[in-house]
Amino acid sequence: MQATALRLTGDFGIDALTHDTLEVPDPGPGEVLMRVRAASLNQRDVMIAQGTYDPKQPRPRILGSDGAGEVLAVGTGVDAFKPGDRVVAGFYRDWIDDDLPFAAANNTLGGGVDGMLTTHVALPQHALVRIPDALTFEDAATLPCAGTTAWHALIATGNIGPQDTVLLLGTGGVSIVGLQIAKLRGARVIVTSGSDEKLERAKALGADETINYKTTPAWDRRVRELTDKRGVTHVLETGGGATLPLSLRSCALHAQVSVIGLISGVEATIDLRQILGRNLRVQGITVGSVAMLRQLAETLATANIHAVIGQTFPFDRSMEALKALKAGEHFGKIVITLP
Repeated sequence: MQATALRLTGDFGIDALTHDTLEVPDPGPGEVLMRVRAASLNQRDVMIAQGTYDPKQPRPRILGSDGAGEVLAVGTGVDAFKPGDRVVAGFYRDWIDDDLPFAAANNTLGGGVDGMLTTHVALPQHALVRIPDALTFEDAATLPCAGTTAWHALIATGNIGPQDTVLLLGTGGVSIVGLQIAKLRGARVIVTSGSDEKLERAKALGADETINYKTTPAWDRRVRELTDKRGVTHVLETGGGATLPLSLRSCALHAQVSVIGLISGVEATIDLRQILGRNLRVQGITVGSVAMLRQLAETLATANIHAVIGQTFPFDRSMEALKALKAGEHFGKIVITLP
């Protein structure tokens, strides 16, 4: 039996990626052979393809951080899953629970190890989460990176509730699932975007306040106006170097800023008094554990909350999907379906 995989094999660049035919791996001891049915894209996938994430990226490498599918076969010693089970893979293959172990830090799907943009993949059973019946393959495929990142920031370390106000930058995957999680916990939410149309869609999903950063470039002042000058208690900082200074100025005393994205660059000039004077907690969030993924999936299923998917592409149009993500015109997640 043969598999088809989207791989980075030679030169960097989306157009240089190739759909390659490979042998389907046999599941080893403790492993599960998975038939991938849906995958979702993240900015990291574009950066890896272009060589900006890691210029020394080992090749060949199957791309894709997120994927969901069904179990085809199991290796010896597997007791958690059986053929036919629907499963989704954690981004950090070997980060099961608690803090990220040093030994697991480089075992990330689609980067450190082969990823999910393939028809078949063998993974350790500890990397997999059973998909609740209420969620589709497409729903589940959006959760390992964007969803778990938002859960890690807002719930695992933030424990947000009705007393909190959350600032979300943009309307990409992390921010939109962050909006869903925050409203589920009763928090007030402020969303920024450069598109009034996207802001209206965010309102329809429950955003309490919206700010167009193009018409209001000093949006930190507007955030403080909307919060009676107190500021927000949590920020999902997906913008990067250009937005971090404004995010810090948007904060209330004792607020938590979760640095997640680097879209606008990796270097920032900040006033440390913003951190010290407000007693801020500024933390880096690199997705989360398999346990967080499981908690997120079960919570969304119980609440009957489904993924917000802006565009869907078939597997043979994967490069087109990556270019759509790079263009940044999507709302929510971009999903690739596999035959």
